[in-house]
Amino acid sequence: MESLTEIIVLTLAAGTPLVLAALGELVTEKAGVLNLGVEGMMLVGAVVAFIVAADTHGAWLGVAAGIAAGAALSLVFAVLTLSLMANQVASGLALALFGVGLSAFVGKAYVNAVIAGIPPVALPGVSDIPVIGRLVFGQNPLVYLSLLLFAGVHWFLHRTRAGLALRAVGEAPDSAHAIGLPVVRIRYAAVLFGGACAGLAGAFLAVAYTPMWAEGMSAGRGWIALALVVFATWKPWRVLLGAYLFGGVTLASFQAQAGGIALPSQVLSMLPYIATIVVLALISRDAGVIRRNAPAALGRPFHPDA
Repeated sequence: MESLTEIIVLTLAAGTPLVLAALGELVTEKAGVLNLGVEGMMLVGAVVAFIVAADTHGAWLGVAAGIAAGAALSLVFAVLTLSLMANQVASGLALALFGVGLSAFVGKAYVNAVIAGIPPVALPGVSDIPVIGRLVFGQNPLVYLSLLLFAGVHWFLHRTRAGLALRAVGEAPDSAHAIGLPVVRIRYAAVLFGGACAGLAGAFLAVAYTPMWAEGMSAGRGWIALALVVFATWKPWRVLLGAYLFGGVTLASFQAQAGGIALPSQVLSMLPYIATIVVLALISRDAGVIRRNAPAALGRPFHPDA
C-alpha cells in the first residue's frame, strides 16, 4: 500500500503542470481564441519564477513572478490577435518559438543554480497516517491549487453568468456583441487567464517539481496541454483525467529506465506522449462529438466595427 500511495502521489505531481496549463487553454478556447503559444509561456514562466526565487530566496515570490510573466507574454498575443487582428495560429506559433528562445537566453546564467523549492505539505500527526495521510495531506501546495483551479473553472463555466457570457462569445461573437456583451474585453480576460495558468505551470516545474532550471525543461508539455483540450472535447473533467494519465505513464517510463528494461532511453521518453495521444484519441474518436463540443467561433477574428 505504501508503494501504491507513493505512485499515486508522484502521478498527481507529474500531471499537475498539464492540469494548470490545459485548464488555462480551455478557458481561452472557450472564448473563441486559439493560443498555440502555451509551450513558450510555460518556459518563460519557469525561467522567471526560478530567477526570482533564486535571487530573492522566496519560492512563492517566484511563483507569483512566473504567473505574471506568463500573463505578460499572453498579453502580447492578445494585442496582436484581438486588437491588431493578426492570424491566431501564426501568432501563437511565433509566441511559442519566442518563449523557447527567450527562456534559454535569459536562464543561461542560472543553469547550475540551486534553490530551496516549495516542499510538500507536512501536518504533524496527520501526514503520517498510513496511506491517507500522504495521499490527502502530503501533496505539494500547488497540487492542491491545481485541483481548486479545476473545481473553479468547472463551476465558472457551467454555473455562473460570467461563464455563460464567455461561452457565448466563443460560440457566436456577433450575436454576443449584438446583445451588449464586450466581446473583445472578455477575450482579453480569457487570454490573460490562460497565460497566467501557463506561467503557473512553468513555475511549478521550476520551483516545486524539480527546483532547478534547464533549457527546454517543459519537455513539450505545452503542446500536450493543447492536445488535451481538444481530445478532452473541452470538458474540464476529461482534461484532469488526461493530465493524470500523462503523469502516470511518465512515472512508468522513469521506473522502466531505472529497472534496466532493454529499450533505448529515447524510446522510453517517448512513451508518455504516445500513450496520452493514443488513449485520448480513442476516447474522442467520434469526430461528431468534437464538432459539437468545439467552440463554433474558435480561431475566428472578431472586430466590433466589422
